[in-house]
Order: sequence, then structure tokens, then C-alpha cells
Amino acid sequence: MNVLSCTRLTKRFGSTVAVSELDLGVPAGQVYGFLGPNGAGKTTTIRMLLGLITPTAGHIELLGRRLPDPRAVSRTGSMIEEPAFYPWLTGRQNLQVIAWEGGGCPATELSRVLNATGLSDVAGRKVRAYSQGMRQRLGLAAAMLGRPPLLIIDEPTNGLDPAGIREVRGLLGDLAASGTAVFMSSHLLTEVEQVCDRVAVIVRGRVVEEGPPSRLGAIRRRVRVQVGAADTEVAARLLACWPARQLDGQFVVEHDSGRDVNAVLVSGGVIAESVTTELPRLEDRFLEIVEESTHAVAAGG
Repeated sequence: MNVLSCTRLTKRFGSTVAVSELDLGVPAGQVYGFLGPNGAGKTTTIRMLLGLITPTAGHIELLGRRLPDPRAVSRTGSMIEEPAFYPWLTGRQNLQVIAWEGGGCPATELSRVLNATGLSDVAGRKVRAYSQGMRQRLGLAAAMLGRPPLLIIDEPTNGLDPAGIREVRGLLGDLAASGTAVFMSSHLLTEVEQVCDRVAVIVRGRVVEEGPPSRLGAIRRRVRVQVGAADTEVAARLLACWPARQLDGQFVVEHDSGRDVNAVLVSGGVIAESVTTELPRLEDRFLEIVEESTHAVAAGG
């Protein structure tokens, strides 16, 4: 069962279509990535999911309830854009205020979210002394209060150092393992690739690709070839039968078989030092999808 679903969700601002007939479904226990270039409609979608703006058409269901429904929104944890806190209060006091506004929670719950986000040691400091990364962690802690079954978060690793990014990745994975659904927008595609079960790519308000990160877009294998310096010129001529380029002293060949590539080199008398077949990263496929979709929209007028 989906804890979040959108059906033909559309939002117009005057003559501008920000989101167009968007269909999404996120089940419990899944980390779902929401990707797209700047201005694609991600933030508008998230604001509609949280009931902050009203769709022009289509509908949204959160936790089995059709929006608008304040009860469903109140049971959804969220962090959008940069979290805002009272700078003269400590991290723990800010969480106490947020918890009080939501009906209160025991001190053990505050300790749980502070510990989960790595803020226990600085919970007594005033937030004005927090770094951007620490405020980001506090925003995640606030979103986790009360163990909501659904988290909607925008750029969860913004401002974090590599160690912090790794910790948040582990935290999101733990949340999903416990049954929480996480809907996240992020521009760090390497993190999305590692933590998300499924992703959707939105371009100019439309979802153009959706699925597991490892299957997103056209999977084009590439063969990376290392040859000796004396063989570079001959190898370049032999490999010209496929799209190929030289990169960092190696050849990168757009082909799905390292055996084929090696056979062509051997037929021309070149013995490669290494031949490696690799799949492109999510970042590569994302850029291809965005470029192809943008061109398709432009060609269609």
C-alpha cells in the first residue's frame, strides 16, 4: 500500500504550468528520490504534498487520506528548504517548542532524535552557534519527532561534510528498514544512487523517467581501455568503429562488450594493458535524460 500517491497532479501559475499530470506512488519502507534540474517543479510538488499550496488539478493521498486533510499532514514529518529555528534557544529547546506545538512528546523522544542525528553533544548549545550542517541535522531531528510513517525532505545533506553525509545516508536507510517511507529531493546524485530504492526524474513539470536507480534511463555500457603509449595511435584508429574518446590516458568506448573491443585491438596487433566494462553512474544517466527530454520538449514546440 502506498503511503503517498499523486494522480494527474497539476499546478499552474497563470499561463505557466509548473507541474503537469504527475503520477507517483511511494510504499512504506522505501526511500524515494525526486530528481530534476532547477525550475523543474520539484519544490512546487513538495509544497502541494504538504498542503502548502493547492493543486490546480489532480489529487494527492497521504497516509490513506485524500488532501486537503490536516490530520494526514500533521502525521507527516517534513523538512523543506533551510530549516528555521529560534536562534536564542538551544537545539533541545527548539525541539521542545516544536513538540509542544504538535501536542507534546516525552523527553525520551527528544533524546532519541538528537542521538539519531548526532546532536546529543551539542543539544545544549544555542542554535545561533550552530553551523549550517548542524542546523540541517536539527531539521531532520524535528522531522523525525513522533516517528511519522512518512518523511518528506528537501536536500537532507545540504551543508554536511562527508562524514555527516554518510551518517544521514545510514539514518535514512535505518528509517526505511523500520517501515518509514522517505520522499527526498536531492542534487547529490551519488547519495541518491546509494540510498534510494526508486527515483523519479521531473523535467519541466513532467515525470520523464521512474524506477530503481540502477535501471534509470537507457543503460549504456562503456568499455574503458588502457594501452601502452606506443600503441595509442593504432588503438585510436582501431577503436574508431565505435564512438570513443580519450580520457585521462585511457580510451572510453561506447559499447557493451569488452570482449568485442579487445578482439578488435588484438586483430590490429595491440595488446591492451586493461579492458574494463562499466555501467554509467546515475549522474551520467540523469544528465542524458534531462538533455533528451529538454530537446524533445523544444522540438515539440
